[in-house]
Amino acid sequence: MLLIRNGILHTMEKDGVICADLLADNGRIIKISQKIDAPLQAQIIEADSMHIYPGFIDAHSHIGISEEKSGRQGDDCNEGTNPVTPCMRAIDAINPMDSAFHNALAAGITGVMSGPGSANPIGGQFAFVKTVGRKIDDMVLLAPAAIKIAFGENPKTNYGINGNIPSTRMAIASLIREEMFLARQYFNEQNQTDFSMECYHELFEKKIPLKAHVHRADDIFTAIRIAKEFDLDLTLDHCTEGHLIADEIAKSGFPAIVGPSLASRSKNEVNNSDFKTAGILDKAGVLVALTTDHPVSRIQYLPLCAALAAKEGMGSDAALRAITINAARICRLDERIGSLKVGKDADFSIWKGSPLEIEGKLVMTVINGNIVYHA
Repeated sequence: MLLIRNGILHTMEKDGVICADLLADNGRIIKISQKIDAPLQAQIIEADSMHIYPGFIDAHSHIGISEEKSGRQGDDCNEGTNPVTPCMRAIDAINPMDSAFHNALAAGITGVMSGPGSANPIGGQFAFVKTVGRKIDDMVLLAPAAIKIAFGENPKTNYGINGNIPSTRMAIASLIREEMFLARQYFNEQNQTDFSMECYHELFEKKIPLKAHVHRADDIFTAIRIAKEFDLDLTLDHCTEGHLIADEIAKSGFPAIVGPSLASRSKNEVNNSDFKTAGILDKAGVLVALTTDHPVSRIQYLPLCAALAAKEGMGSDAALRAITINAARICRLDERIGSLKVGKDADFSIWKGSPLEIEGKLVMTVINGNIVYHA
């Protein structure tokens, strides 16, 4: 049992920012009140008017799959032998011993979406995991959490350069469309068993979305077109040129996971990358989260990305939502995480100052009611 006394709680709920105590037990928040009497044997943290935030969430990363410090031996991000690999599961590649998990804890990040890269038009299944643990099965909150698809330069250069399909944007879309057609046909028929198709079951039931790697505006529209054609849910990941077509994205109803805006403009399709994108999409009515795309930019810079998005027009409140409750909603886990609310997981961080300010200092990170990092 953990009691946080006298904290400034940024709840990300309707009550906004409140001065209160917070009590956690058995991994959940069980009480938030102006004054909570300490139960027997409770561990007490005197917050002394420090700021308490819900655990931050990176809604798109490759943490544990593209390992730091391990070179090619630790890179399991892309299966380069086949452009269509939907059955690949992130949980079979995420290494909890990746040092990036410690960096995440030291930045107040308690949950991440991690999965395959963008070399393949269909790359495999993402998983949502908490950032503490040694056994991936114990860290998973949702798996599968999405099926990765990718458009644009990455599939073209990884396969087309070798004379294989796809070498054009048309071929990328065609491969994805053909696979969705076969999957839909499979589920419309009875008494079949096909391992390569069973992985689409939750997708066609709309329990999980397609997770689309899209930078350019035309690729964004292609992803939307295919999702609408097959009546599937979709997240627009990266969404680099989203600010150029914000109203159209809002009309689609699909959310955007914007970033990595901190990274270099290393490809033609990211020439329009800018921290203003998230704010423009948010103001247009799009549900927006932020991503570091770790290791493209390092995961511990997620609060910095939020700060820069806030500076470039998003505003502090919206930027904080983009790495807490908005990210939880996009990842379909907002009943468990993303805000400080009774009944939700006791995942939060304690700060001196604001995480959006360079002087802000993380004091402590808590996951499932346990202190997992202390500065």
